Amino acid sequence: MSTGPVQDFIRSMTSARPVPLTPDIVLRTADDVTALWERTGAPEPPFWAFPWAGGQALARHVLDHPDLVAGRRVLDLASGSGLVAVAAARAGGLVTANDIDPVALAAIDLNARANDVTLTIAAGDLLDTEPDVDVLLAGDVFYDRDMAARVEPFLLAAHRRGVLVLVGDPQRSFLPRGWTRVDAFPVPVPPDLEGVAVRTTTVWRL
Repeated sequence: MSTGPVQDFIRSMTSARPVPLTPDIVLRTADDVTALWERTGAPEPPFWAFPWAGGQALARHVLDHPDLVAGRRVLDLASGSGLVAVAAARAGGLVTANDIDPVALAAIDLNARANDVTLTIAAGDLLDTEPDVDVLLAGDVFYDRDMAARVEPFLLAAHRRGVLVLVGDPQRSFLPRGWTRVDAFPVPVPPDLEGVAVRTTTVWRL
């Protein structure tokens, strides 16, 4: 499927609306995750269609502390909607947004243009690579055991190379221990996704 039809599908299933914790950023957001998930037929939820709690907290932290990314090469890993990438670009970073889902890549492009920022979009699995960046951002990537088992060593290896690694996480079960807490926010979330209306979400630094 080419980008045009994919983006038409995204537009048909979402609407542009402000993100609760970063209302100056708008995202293409779905109303009903279950209906959209059924429509896509994909094994994974449509991560690109919602501002997940970890991403919201990380985006807010970056906007509040633009010196972390300004003028630096930034990778937003598993970017989903592109929320964190957009925030980093707004804060002056030279940003690459990465995802393995081609629909997410199309959503990132739509959301970047809606927010008048320029991003590089990188497709594919980067977890066996060593990206040459200064900052690595990861929002809500510890949602299951398999993903956590691959992401944690990737982040630790980046940290050992001198990369600034920041993670946003709403108390997911597979978050590693021993990192440094640098910020926390009560994040409004869709109750049909999270089972609650607000999740306390922490930004961690390796």
